[in-house]
Amino acid sequence: MPDPQPAATVPCAIGSPLNPAQARANELLRSPGDARPSFGAALADRVRAHLEDVVAPAAAALEAAAAKPMYIGKYALGSVHGCEARHLALEGQPFQLSAPVVAGTVAHRAIQYSQHWDRPPVPADLVDGALERLVAEQDRNGLWFATASSTERAEVRGAAVDRVTKFLECFPPLRRSWLPVLESPLRAELGGGRIVLSGRVDLVLGRTVGLVAGKAFIDFKTGSRFPGHVDDLRFYALLETLRLGVPPFRLASYYLDQGDIVSEDVSEAVLEAAAARAADGVVKVVELRLAEREPTRRAGPSCRRCPLVDGCDEARRDPDATDDDEDGPRRAVP
Repeated sequence: MPDPQPAATVPCAIGSPLNPAQARANELLRSPGDARPSFGAALADRVRAHLEDVVAPAAAALEAAAAKPMYIGKYALGSVHGCEARHLALEGQPFQLSAPVVAGTVAHRAIQYSQHWDRPPVPADLVDGALERLVAEQDRNGLWFATASSTERAEVRGAAVDRVTKFLECFPPLRRSWLPVLESPLRAELGGGRIVLSGRVDLVLGRTVGLVAGKAFIDFKTGSRFPGHVDDLRFYALLETLRLGVPPFRLASYYLDQGDIVSEDVSEAVLEAAAARAADGVVKVVELRLAEREPTRRAGPSCRRCPLVDGCDEARRDPDATDDDEDGPRRAVP
């Protein structure tokens, strides 16, 4: 009797038949044969002009306060558009690493390795390689892991292996012709560099040709769908437009626990909505950080996680306020 194949190796190599979950993702992301949209050459200039106009007072306030450049990402935008008081309270707390946060970083690194591994990738091997490098690089996640308890280390490794396994099981094998890029950073400066918008896309497929959009942006998620996931991807599309002049043609959230994908095609209306949300968020963040006004309070699904909840009248008046694992400055993706 031949030796059984390891259960945790790649279930579908390039050229092999796709399983149903992989086939669904492949069809939705690649859309073979569909024409890609084109965008006008002046699109990025128009979007940037709108952003600069709205954030100009905030940039001037930062200059008058002799403040350092303000970096704003998707988490800050998401929280400030919710409860401003909670946003300020969380920003005032030092960022705390934990086993789930470190597991997400490790899984991201392991998934990157899976695309360049010189042998059939086994999730546990990829995770161990990622942990080894993070510790050797003195990365803050590696330093946390090196001093963690045996229980915490096991939790990190187990969660990371689970996420990498689900990625390899559910997502179609990435062909080189798709030009895959993992953990792609994006950045845009406004107000003479006083305001910096930044983000990082989990996976980018395809390329832009002239004014024809050809990229798909994918974020990997664990847990349930959350409305903010759409806003996060639109924010990335906005940054890509400001950087390159042409947005991606499609945005997708891939839910590893469900093997499900939710996508949206990018249009000028989508970009305009993303720009309006980002500009409004920047103004709010700057006003609050410079203490130009009192923060508003709004009860919502994250009240039970808020450090202010015990003294918050708004939360007490909202009996439906429940915990929400997707909200907050924690990485909930592999």
